[in-house]
Amino acid sequence: MNQQGVRWTAEQVLALAPDDASRRAGSRLGAAGPWSGGGSDGSGAVWGLCKGSGSKPYRTAVDTTGPAYTCSCPSRKFPCKHALGLLLLWAADGEPVRGSEVPDWAEQWLAGRRARAAGGGDGPAGDGGRPAASADPRAARRRAEQRAARITAGAEELEQRLADLLRGGLAAADRAGYGLWEETAARMVDAQAPGLAGRVRELGAIPGSGPGWPVRLLEECALTHLLDRAWLDVERLPEPLAATVRTRVGLTAPADGPAVRDHWSVLAQYDTSDGKLTTRRVWLHGRGTGRAALLLSFGAAGRAPGLALPVGVVIDAELRPHTGAGQLRAELGEQFSVPLPDTEPPAGGTVARALAAYGTALRDDPWLDSWPATLTGVIPVPSQDGGWQLADADGGSALPVATAALGRPGLWRLAALSGGRPVTVFGECGHRGFTPLTAWSADTPETVPLT
Repeated sequence: MNQQGVRWTAEQVLALAPDDASRRAGSRLGAAGPWSGGGSDGSGAVWGLCKGSGSKPYRTAVDTTGPAYTCSCPSRKFPCKHALGLLLLWAADGEPVRGSEVPDWAEQWLAGRRARAAGGGDGPAGDGGRPAASADPRAARRRAEQRAARITAGAEELEQRLADLLRGGLAAADRAGYGLWEETAARMVDAQAPGLAGRVRELGAIPGSGPGWPVRLLEECALTHLLDRAWLDVERLPEPLAATVRTRVGLTAPADGPAVRDHWSVLAQYDTSDGKLTTRRVWLHGRGTGRAALLLSFGAAGRAPGLALPVGVVIDAELRPHTGAGQLRAELGEQFSVPLPDTEPPAGGTVARALAAYGTALRDDPWLDSWPATLTGVIPVPSQDGGWQLADADGGSALPVATAALGRPGLWRLAALSGGRPVTVFGECGHRGFTPLTAWSADTPETVPLT
């Protein structure tokens, strides 16, 4: 199949939607009725005019190599419902997008993207690349030193808070309520240590959270204490571990590792939100290198994160890794072709192998919650405590499904896909269990998102 003939599936298109409302609205626009003047070409561009409530139709264009979007509608969502509808029409090879003559307005946008990409000044979503270096290195160094001093003061204050907690006894921690934890977290924000603030909020959610919560609180307090002490002695640590500590307290690690070009399978994409910031995680797997990579994108004030890649495709692209011990985060660089459909899952292993990989990663990053893993030949089965497990088909070992994943529709989708037979599952393996994100059955090469 040549690049011009490649079509995404409807499921891959809808996976790009920023929320359920956009998914529903985009689906309604995936029919030919409101569209005119559309077309597509072999470079990955799709365009069309969508009739709206006004006198002029909305001009919508998508560059599927990013993917990147533009639309003349006033929506702040990214992609908007018109871009989703246009992509659904394209995925179905609809008549309105079979033209090949690019209109001037679409050509101007596409040419601008190509020019910025050639000059290295545009990211994959068309909304800017890496920030420019500071014009005054001395001023930047002074600001960095001032922030480090504030973080140090915050870490010392947090150490005192943990000492007071232990002195009063963990069993009484639920009597103080959440307000004291939130006040401490706000102090960490003031100290410009968002990583410490996040850990404090997690600590505050543990008291009264169910049987055994004092043990969990003690474990998390110990990890927070370890991070505090690591920051206070960060200058004495080996550089890879020091970079990880800086990242964990909230400093941004630069993406200055050597570029890695590969054919990257897009394995999973999902969003999390703390009410103020939405974080999008995209997991990739290099077919040639065998390495995993995590792309992060953020959206604030009701805006969806800018980066969106359809699950189940392969992109020929360069990634630039961030520094730090055991860090998987990377930035998406130049892409050398349009995304192509993925035909097979990544190589995986047993439950024991996934646990061993997580254990090895913990040596480099003791604060690591989970590690990417692909399990092959596992069967989802109910457990006696009311949860679920992913068990090796040969009965060797089993991993509990993380509690947070038990109430999601993806678990039932996985059970239906398996039907009691072995499947391949990609997800995150950690101390809370396994979170399934994507699955494949032996009957079909189709990638099935579980998020």
